[in-house]
Amino acid sequence: MIGNILKMKAQLTTPVEYQLPLNDTLIALNPHIGEKIRLNYQGEINCIACGRKISKSYAQGYCYPCFISLAECDMCIVKPETCHYDAGTCRDPEWAQQHCMQTHYVYLANSSAIKVGITRQSQIPTRWIDQGASQALPIFKVGSRYQSGLIEVAIKQHVSDRTDWRKMLKSDAEPSDLAATRDQLVDLCRDRIAELRQTFGDENIQSLAKEPVTTIQYPVEQYPEKVKSLNLDKTPTIEGVLLGIKGQYLILDSGVINIRKYSGYKLDVDLS
Repeated sequence: MIGNILKMKAQLTTPVEYQLPLNDTLIALNPHIGEKIRLNYQGEINCIACGRKISKSYAQGYCYPCFISLAECDMCIVKPETCHYDAGTCRDPEWAQQHCMQTHYVYLANSSAIKVGITRQSQIPTRWIDQGASQALPIFKVGSRYQSGLIEVAIKQHVSDRTDWRKMLKSDAEPSDLAATRDQLVDLCRDRIAELRQTFGDENIQSLAKEPVTTIQYPVEQYPEKVKSLNLDKTPTIEGVLLGIKGQYLILDSGVINIRKYSGYKLDVDLS
């Protein structure tokens, strides 16, 4: 099967069910765990926004013109506390209304270790799965992406906002008491949270004290002892036995590959 891929789609089941988008087809991957898989890069990339043929992609699938012009590629997506919508300089105010000026959640996740993160309501639990989290807990509900970024900045003074992807791919995270960590972090940040409530209103900065912890299991038969990253640009043909899937990574007996990184790449996908 030949076509352009996008990041894997995931459904929260036990374990997570993964599908690989290939043009208009969704390829079920879980049934092929334990079997040989081959990915053959065809030397062609198409921008995931405009579709134009490109030789190099930016920000996981975009051509350079889209990268420097689209709102979803702006720096404030990576650092939401730098949102400049109110300054009138947003790249696409209509896009921002649909994606940024919507309910967001600040959450704790346990992937390689406990981290803080943010996501839109519509991206729960997809965001957690994409990060390879074994546990996740929403801790604040807020009115916009900007507000979630401000809370994240306060909390990441005490806990990381990043995932160690190599550690995440070596094993399941040790279970942690996320509710206890939440309470500690909220207490540490209480002054800053009070300031944000005064600025944006209590209805836009809501603490979540009763949300359940979501536990996520991944379809992994065997974790690698040593994580070797595979790169389609350097090795156009990647093959091996599919040992598992976690986050956006395929775990092969020959190494691991971040599928999301190659969004827009044209591949010949051969499954046994």
